Amino acid sequence: MSGFKDVVGHNDMIRYIKNTVEQDQVSHAYILNGERGSGKKLLANLFAQALQCEAKEERPCYECRSCKQALGGNHPDIIRVTHEKPGSISVDEIRAQVVGDVQIKPYSGKYKIYIIPDADLMTVQAQNALLKTIEEPPSYAVIFLLAVNAESLLPTICSRCVMLKLRNVKDKLVKRYLMQVLHVPEYKADVCTAFAQGNIGRATKLANSEHFNEIKDEAVGLLREIDTMELDALVEAVKRVSPYKIEIEDYLDVLMIWFRDVLLYKATKNLERVIFSEEIGYIKDRAMKSSYEGIETIITGIEKAKARLKANVNFELVMELLLLTIKEN
Repeated sequence: MSGFKDVVGHNDMIRYIKNTVEQDQVSHAYILNGERGSGKKLLANLFAQALQCEAKEERPCYECRSCKQALGGNHPDIIRVTHEKPGSISVDEIRAQVVGDVQIKPYSGKYKIYIIPDADLMTVQAQNALLKTIEEPPSYAVIFLLAVNAESLLPTICSRCVMLKLRNVKDKLVKRYLMQVLHVPEYKADVCTAFAQGNIGRATKLANSEHFNEIKDEAVGLLREIDTMELDALVEAVKRVSPYKIEIEDYLDVLMIWFRDVLLYKATKNLERVIFSEEIGYIKDRAMKSSYEGIETIITGIEKAKARLKANVNFELVMELLLLTIKEN
C-alpha cells in the first residue's frame, strides 16, 4: 500500500482525511465516489490505516504494528467486503460480512472498519440491510462505500453518509507521474494522459498495456490510409478491429483525439498542442481535406458510434457506418 505522499492529486481529499484523523471527528460512514481507477480504494485504505495507527502525532506513521498490518493487508479490524457475482452484491453477503460481524468488538484497533468496493452494485435488499447498521452503528464502526455511481445508492443511504467526491487529476500531474515514476517516454505519456482524462488509474493502465499500443497502432494505421480505401478495404478494416470489441472505447478514443488534433491544427496551426505529434504530416493533410463542418460530423459520428455500441447495436454495422462517415468527410 502506498502512502499519502504517493497519491497523485486529490490534495483536498488528503487534507480532509488528515484533519479528520487529527481532530478525531470521524463519521460512521463515508461514500467515496469517483470513476473506476480514480483512486477510491487507495484513499480508503490510507484513511483506514490512519484511523488505526498507534502513533500519537503524524498518522499513519507506517512503522507501528497496526500500520505494518494494514500495509500487509492483514489488519484484523480492517475488513474488505467481497462478492461472488461480478454484477451484484447480495443481501446475504452484506449480512454475513458486515451486519453480523459488526457486533463483534475490534480485536486490537480503536475502530472496526469495513471497506465495500463496488458498493453501487449492492441490491436494494443488501442496501436496506446495511442501512440499519448505518442508522445505529456501534461507536467503533466506520464504513467506507466505494462507488462509481453513488446516485444509484438509496437516498436513505446517501443522506446518512459523508460524501467524498474524487475529482479529475490535472493533466500536467498525470503526465509528470507517467514520465518521472513510470519512466514513460514523453510522446507516449502525452497520448496516455489525453486518453485518461484526469484518471490516474486509467493512465497507468494504458501506459503499461501492450494491448493499448496495438489498438492505437491499428487505429492510426487506418486513419493514414482511409482516404484511398475502397469499400471492401473498409469492411476488412472492421474485421481487424473485431478482436478489440471489449476495448472498443479505446479504439474510438484514438479516433476522437486524432480528429481533435486535426481540428486544433486547422483552427490554430499550433503544433505544440497536438497529441499525435509524430503523425503531424497526416494531421496536416486531413486538416486541408476536411472542412470544419466535416470534422464536426466525424466527431459527432464517433460519439454516436459509442452510444450505439453501448446499446448493443450490431458491431460491424456501426463500425462500417463510422468509417464511411470518416472517409466521406
